[in-house]
Amino acid sequence: MEEEVALLEEQLAAANADIERLQARIAEAETLASTRGEELTTMRVRLSEHETRIAEYTAELDEVREAHAGQSTELQAAVARLRQSVLDREPDLPADIVAGDTVASLDASIATARQTVAQVRQHLDQQAQALRVPAGAPVRTGPDTSALSPAEKIRLGLRQT
Repeated sequence: MEEEVALLEEQLAAANADIERLQARIAEAETLASTRGEELTTMRVRLSEHETRIAEYTAELDEVREAHAGQSTELQAAVARLRQSVLDREPDLPADIVAGDTVASLDASIATARQTVAQVRQHLDQQAQALRVPAGAPVRTGPDTSALSPAEKIRLGLRQT
């Protein structure tokens, strides 16, 4: 019987050791759970802060987009007024060539239109010079008799008188 008691005491000691080990592990798990819970709470607070910042940035971005849209509309209107002003001031410029969405592109198209008008004017001036008839009657000269024989020259002279 003593052997049974000794065996039971050993089993009891082993069971007590297992219980202590399990209790230590439970304490570690509770500590870890508590730590993780605190970390989770901290992360939720940070998430909330980030969501608030995102909402603020989104609102600010919307304001910037609205301002940009307004300025873009104003820029387009200003470019249209500038285009019309240039066309009113320089009616020789072809309106279909003068175009642009920005001041820079409008300036480039105005320069191109001015160059085109200058080239057309130069071409028309050259054509006008080529077709120009001098003022007054041309000098009268007799017919060219250098290729005529002496007899033909005499006949021509008798006919003219």
